[in-house]
Amino acid sequence: MQTAPERQRTMKTKANESNATPGISRRGFLKTSAAAASGPLVAGLTIERAAFAAGNDTIKVALVGCGGRGSGAAAQALSTRGPVKLWAMADLFADRLEASLLNLMRSRQATYDREMPEGLGAKIEVPPERRFVGFDSYKAAIDSGADVVILATHQHFRPMHYEYAVRQGKHVFMEKPIALDAPGVRQVLAANEEAKKKNLKVAVGLHNRHSLRVQETVNRLKGGAIGPILLMRCYSNRQVFARESLPRPPQMTEMEYQLRNPYHFVWLCGDYLVDTMVHYFDIYNWVKGDHPVSAQGQGGRTFYQPTQQGDEFDHHFVEFTYADGSKLFAQLRRMLGCWSEESVNADGPKGHAMITPRAQIEGETAWRFSGASANPYQVELDVLFDAIRRDKPHNEVEYAAVATMTGILGRMASYSGQMIEWEKALNSQVRLGPAKYAFDAEPPVVAGADGRYPIALPGVSKVI
Repeated sequence: MQTAPERQRTMKTKANESNATPGISRRGFLKTSAAAASGPLVAGLTIERAAFAAGNDTIKVALVGCGGRGSGAAAQALSTRGPVKLWAMADLFADRLEASLLNLMRSRQATYDREMPEGLGAKIEVPPERRFVGFDSYKAAIDSGADVVILATHQHFRPMHYEYAVRQGKHVFMEKPIALDAPGVRQVLAANEEAKKKNLKVAVGLHNRHSLRVQETVNRLKGGAIGPILLMRCYSNRQVFARESLPRPPQMTEMEYQLRNPYHFVWLCGDYLVDTMVHYFDIYNWVKGDHPVSAQGQGGRTFYQPTQQGDEFDHHFVEFTYADGSKLFAQLRRMLGCWSEESVNADGPKGHAMITPRAQIEGETAWRFSGASANPYQVELDVLFDAIRRDKPHNEVEYAAVATMTGILGRMASYSGQMIEWEKALNSQVRLGPAKYAFDAEPPVVAGADGRYPIALPGVSKVI
């Protein structure tokens, strides 16, 4: 019989077993696809940015998820070369949709080589009948006649939104991570097989893949600049999380409260280890051409603020092991008064490399990036729209799935206190989410009588 914390951490599984995604035991598939996906992109970025087709048909964009990142991605999509319009918008909440629309109408987005004097307003055509609100609003926006869909809702919804967009034959830009649990990763990978059959162009918001400074550093490391990479270290140690929970009005349901504060609940954002460090895990898998085979770690919650509740940990330390025996140490902390550091590092017998925030190598082949690097958030949309206009192959899902699963593996290890193997993690049937999507439905985690939400208990909580 499960304890209450176990039940909370296991969450609720949807009743319809026919919706369960099949297991995956093809470790080589993910390994090969992750390595292959990075090659053409790295080689072609600097050339293709300067070769946009002119005079093509207008590309219509639907924005699904009107928060800050979604609005930013929409502005960047409107700043790509060639005719483009923001055509439809969808969000859970009308107030957020209207605020996003107003901000975009006022925006003067600066692109990598020009500023649009007229702003973005002339490229926005979203009348009231193409503004959709609620849990099913994504379907209406996708079906509105759009050509490209930007998926930037809470990460929990990414697999179902991507699956529907592919079914409807739409090109996609989706933010990271692409899922929050192993069934979601498998759901995205299955949908992506259909996307490839339909020749759909798909980009994922792992912007480091589009940064010249990161590309050049990774290429040097893969070329042996510091020798065989034996140890990798990444840090995401910050002060408290900037997004404090909003006050909860008496009439607001628990489901709405959590949906309006997604970055405090594991079922909506995956914990910082998945949501934030997916960028760093992607870089390391890119460098190694592989993914970890296991992870063990620890974490917990020791710093508590009444305005920052939820059920996430505020610190993690996870040791990942790759097939060649090399290690990745990932450290994350969100506490006041502690050492702060954000960096991605690699060590080998010939030297040390910092990949971000400074692109530099120390040792036998000392080097430091000194060139100019365009805004990678803009470039990732430029590359996607260029691929659409010129019908070039472009699909970033598989390496994004590997990076996302790496974060999920780390969270499993930290939450459970156990050594977790990649294959077992990837084939886990634990699905994070509610039994029903409605504002009056019960979310998968609720606060106790003391007002605090239960958190995972290492050594007790089950994650697979």
